[in-house]
Amino acid sequence: MTYCLGIITKYGLVMASDSRTNAGNDQVNVTRKMHTFVQSGERVFVLLTSGSLSCTQSILTLLKRDYARGEGLATAATMYEAARMVGKAVREVAEIDRLALERDDYRFNVNIILGGQVRGEPPQLFMIYPQGNPLQASEESPFLQIGETKYGRPILDRGIRFDLTTLEEAAKYAILSLDSTMKSNVTVGPPIDLMAYSADELEIRRHRRFVHDDPALVKMRTRWDQALRQAVAKLPDIHFRLASTKGVETGNSIELVDTAVSDDAATGK
Repeated sequence: MTYCLGIITKYGLVMASDSRTNAGNDQVNVTRKMHTFVQSGERVFVLLTSGSLSCTQSILTLLKRDYARGEGLATAATMYEAARMVGKAVREVAEIDRLALERDDYRFNVNIILGGQVRGEPPQLFMIYPQGNPLQASEESPFLQIGETKYGRPILDRGIRFDLTTLEEAAKYAILSLDSTMKSNVTVGPPIDLMAYSADELEIRRHRRFVHDDPALVKMRTRWDQALRQAVAKLPDIHFRLASTKGVETGNSIELVDTAVSDDAATGK
């Protein structure tokens, strides 16, 4: 299994991915799922991949071959055009492998997140589906996920705001989203690749790989656990009332009581 996500704000992009791959219960490997194509000053593309490892490797081979020839992504005039080029490579591999895979009951399952910027337009973020068609993130939906998405989504839904979230804050949300997923699903695991891209840089300057015992990752996880417990402790108390012994509904048998002291009361104002 895999978990990758891309976040876009008015300040730029944050991309993150795990590195665990599974080929059966007794074969777990580490494979990088973040891939970059950079022409300094002209274009930056970051791809995150999920699904069949053999198929995604084939897709990346085609993209890298064309890029080395000065074709494909090396010529994309817009991010949308780049997303279409990635989709074309997805369809090429599907044409080669889909029938053989499905004949043996394997789905052609490839999803890709593409983030980056072409000089002259703002940073953009796309998801490319197994059919090769792209979906673009928007200000209203400023993040995209692929792979095991459900455990890491709630914190993104609550926290990410296109106009308000800084890159530094987005990076924190990305780490916590990955860590929450790893906590709940053992098929998603470290190392975690994290990349932050500031609008109009047109090169990659900030990237870090977190191994499972990275002190910074451990500190982030520990403080998040503590903060969650403290936040729950500060919520309104829940009081339980005994139900009627005569089997008659008594109304609110569960009551929320806010016992928190206001700031003004605490300071005597």
